[in-house]
Amino acid sequence: MRTRFVMAAALALLASACKEEAPQVVYEAIPVEARDIVVSAQAAGTIQPDTTVEVKSRASDEVLQILAETGQLVNRGDLLVRIDRRIPQNTLAQAQAELEVARAQQANALSQKRRADELFKTQAITEQEHETASLAYANARAAVVRSQVAVENAKIQLDDSDVRAPITGTIISRSVERGSIITSATGNVSGGTAILTMADLNLVQVRTLVDETDIGKIQPGLAATVTVDAFPNRPFEGEVLKVEPLAEVQQNVTMFPVIVRIQNREGLLRPGMNAEVEIHVGRREGVLAVPNASLRTQRDVASAAEVLGLDPERVQEQIAAAQQQQTQRQAAAPSDSAAGDTAGRRASLGAATPRGDSAAAGMMTLPNGQTVKLPAGVTEAQIRAIMQKRMSGQQPTPEEQRLMRSVFQGMQRGGPGGARRQSATDAQFGGNYIVFVKRGGEPTPVPIRTGLTDLDYSEVVSGLQAGDSVLVLPSASLVQSQQEAKERINNMTGGGGVPGMQQQQQRR
Repeated sequence: MRTRFVMAAALALLASACKEEAPQVVYEAIPVEARDIVVSAQAAGTIQPDTTVEVKSRASDEVLQILAETGQLVNRGDLLVRIDRRIPQNTLAQAQAELEVARAQQANALSQKRRADELFKTQAITEQEHETASLAYANARAAVVRSQVAVENAKIQLDDSDVRAPITGTIISRSVERGSIITSATGNVSGGTAILTMADLNLVQVRTLVDETDIGKIQPGLAATVTVDAFPNRPFEGEVLKVEPLAEVQQNVTMFPVIVRIQNREGLLRPGMNAEVEIHVGRREGVLAVPNASLRTQRDVASAAEVLGLDPERVQEQIAAAQQQQTQRQAAAPSDSAAGDTAGRRASLGAATPRGDSAAAGMMTLPNGQTVKLPAGVTEAQIRAIMQKRMSGQQPTPEEQRLMRSVFQGMQRGGPGGARRQSATDAQFGGNYIVFVKRGGEPTPVPIRTGLTDLDYSEVVSGLQAGDSVLVLPSASLVQSQQEAKERINNMTGGGGVPGMQQQQQRR
């Protein structure tokens, strides 16, 4: 009985609370201001050599001497391993002796052929005997050629007993020791014995796994920053080389391998190091941005309108009218975009500015053929000097890095080819949303188009201007759940007291 009384009392208190006047909605007005938006994808991986070569021998015998150790830098053609030379030397000596015999037989056959030619002119021998002498000479010449080939092959086998470096690189592993018996890489179906492993460490790469939710934002050519535990305060600049097409599943998470290539001319990065990779997906500087919490979709705009005390139907009418006005403005001014497209096409084809005048117009042609617009006060000679400095392994100064970033941002935002990259990024991140802006003292729905987003703020492409303030509202789903709870209580109580409550009070 007491339990029923407590439950009834709780329902009565909840019903009375629902009947009270709803508190005034509290929202926050955030001004639309210019800010920087940086988007990056982070992942972990390991340093791997960009080029790896297994060193094998064409000879099969005992390893007599190993002249290189792991970690040693060797040049192409340097002697690495000596193998027992006795069998190749014996083979060469035998081939040279056979060559001498073949040459003597050739000389003998030649003299017999000459005598046969003279005798045949005088009809002293038959035609068949003459042909036999000619055939013997031809066979002797063929025997000389075969012996010469045998000698050359024997010399090659003798040279193969000295294993030399196939590339210029670093010895990263050794598989055999002195006294080991190895098999030939060319004469064995198993592929032969791997003696050493070499790698060119001037270029290294990181193989990292990126979640499938981020893989659509990554493409070859994007800049990346790599950090390792050995040098925590020194980031290394890299570039996305490729995105593997086949996914890997780890702990029920689908990820795609991404290869990032890094210049390593100083040799600081070593294979096997753990690395943290930050891939720079997009960057906008000084663009208008709004908080993501202020963005509403067509699905939840009605709930947001109820939170603000607005008529949802009236809000939908205002949104439709605003969208229609935007469509009319775009249709009324197609000439600007068409002119821009024409200029972009002419610039990309080299028709707008002669190639020889690119420097005078503040343009620069990159090694990949792309033309970019240089920022004011920056010359082509400065950029090329910085690029040459980076290619030589030197670290650019902070001022030089700032200049390169300004050029890179120009590629993304304005230069020929930059518009294509920016539109591709907007297609990945942007969308059509609705925000509530306080105009004339009342909240007003405004359709906007967003661009790059860092999950906290989104770039405003169209629909707002500096000076506007967007309203950040409470969670519409929370308000909706509260309204549904209120309706359930009203259905249970019929809009009045809790059934049985009055009877309990009368009994008391």
